[in-house]
Amino acid sequence: MPLRFGRWRFSPGIVTTVAAALFIALTVALGNWQVRRAAEKTELRERIDAGASAPPQRLPPSVVNAADYVWRHVEVRGTFDDEHTIYLDNRINAGRVGYDVITPLRIEGGARCVLVNRGWVAAGPSRAELPVVPVPRGEQAVAGIAIVPPSKVFELGEQSPSSRVWQNLILERYARWSGLDIEPVVLQQTNDTGDGLERHWHRPDLNVERHQAYAGQWYSLAALTFILYVALNLKRQSGDERPPRQA
Repeated sequence: MPLRFGRWRFSPGIVTTVAAALFIALTVALGNWQVRRAAEKTELRERIDAGASAPPQRLPPSVVNAADYVWRHVEVRGTFDDEHTIYLDNRINAGRVGYDVITPLRIEGGARCVLVNRGWVAAGPSRAELPVVPVPRGEQAVAGIAIVPPSKVFELGEQSPSSRVWQNLILERYARWSGLDIEPVVLQQTNDTGDGLERHWHRPDLNVERHQAYAGQWYSLAALTFILYVALNLKRQSGDERPPRQA
């Protein structure tokens, strides 16, 4: 039903109205999603900053809650188990291709292990031959930053259970492969244990500002759609088209 405002007449069609309403709802929903993502990543950034400034935590040989340690500086003592070392393939360092070396550390005073990303090593001339990386012997003091690797990742093909070269580290898969009881966090080692590995850990690129910018774009598109919907369906009537006055 057309609406009249003085000499203006607003008469959108049903199809136009439904299409505009659906598009506005969609763009607002996308904007809200970007706002939520920005809030989540802002919270994560604050946790990372707080963890970086907090004193190191000692990792016990018992089961821990990952949320109590993630992005915190952690210290632990134990012995490395080189038998279950794996190599994460296609890791880039200063433009060179190589591996991240992951070795479990059996925590002092118990049977549980924590996986330690000991650092990066360059790939050799042949991919069929892994680089030789020395493993510190005896009890070691390891310091690092605790992270939780993603549990779901995109991979090309199935991971061979017998291979020591992996595309990604998934804790559940590693526990099944190794038979070890492992903690729900991985340490990015920060201290030097004389193994010659390179350690250049970077904070995750959270892109909070990008999510905020995307949210602004979606909201602007919703507002523009509403303005065009009104402008294209609002017409000024000529004098002859005005309804007759009632006596």
